[in-house]
Amino acid sequence: MPIYDYQCLDCSERFEALILKNTPPPTCPACKGAKLEQLISMFAVDSEGTRDNNARGVRAKNAAATKEFQVEQIKHEREHHH
Repeated sequence: MPIYDYQCLDCSERFEALILKNTPPPTCPACKGAKLEQLISMFAVDSEGTRDNNARGVRAKNAAATKEFQVEQIKHEREHHH
């Protein structure tokens, strides 16, 4: 689908717009301005490999956050239980 990224030159809002034939020019959803800059969009790749890689990244991030929470909890207990 032809989805384009834009940035409003009046208020700096960034947004996406679906542009089809006979679609009026987009306007900023925040300020309704029409002075827009079309940004370079990145394409999205969706495959089993990218999903697995993303899931590994999320699991690693969650594990790090859990470990950090546990360390802080132990510090708190040591400071407040003596």
